Amino acid sequence: MGKLFDNPVMLIVLLIIILLLFGAPKLPGMARSLGQSMRIFKSEVDGMKEDNKKKAAKNSTDIVSGEVVENNGSHAATPTDNPETK
Repeated sequence: MGKLFDNPVMLIVLLIIILLLFGAPKLPGMARSLGQSMRIFKSEVDGMKEDNKKKAAKNSTDIVSGEVVENNGSHAATPTDNPETK
């Protein structure tokens, strides 16, 4: 009996035979259940992607009002830069 399980091929064949004998009636139901689970998973992933797009769109439309400041290359005079205060 020990020689039966020494070879991995024999073990695989034995597992396939057991699966076919005892699991054959349940295989279509299992496949159907797996397909439904995959569809649910896919719809949830798509929903998460849509939520992220909506969140990104909401964040990008938040407009902050403010004053535009032109920078012409000069900096504002500080008290130490002003020659009149020296």
